[in-house]
Amino acid sequence: MTVVVREVRPEDEARWHKLWADYLAFYGVSLAPDITEATWRRVFDPASTIFMRVAEVDGEVRGFALCLTHEGTWIRELECYLEDLFVDESARGQGVGRALLDDLVSLCKTKGWARLYWHTEEGNATARKLYDSYIESDGLIRYRIKF
Repeated sequence: MTVVVREVRPEDEARWHKLWADYLAFYGVSLAPDITEATWRRVFDPASTIFMRVAEVDGEVRGFALCLTHEGTWIRELECYLEDLFVDESARGQGVGRALLDDLVSLCKTKGWARLYWHTEEGNATARKLYDSYIESDGLIRYRIKF
């Protein structure tokens, strides 16, 4: 099995929508359709800092990574926040998630970004096993106020 990671293309929309719906269901979240559509549009908007990488297996998109870059107060360069990473259930454990992360690490190094970071739920053992193979948690706890 060969995993190819690449920039998302407009023709990936239907497949991404399916994966996105599965991702939201995995986390027990529902979003208004206009938020999903805005996310898709932002990926292709040159003024947006959001970008998406997809992983193909045998020509079919089986996973995605949605990221954004931003400035920081403790660094000079941009940093990359991996906001969403999802792999189709049928492709888990086959290196698709690792291929997406390896691609992001490489992209960060190529672009000269200072850091790559992400969050996951404490109980997400499958994802944490993969993430822990890159770096141990730094022990920070996230706080979030919704408005």
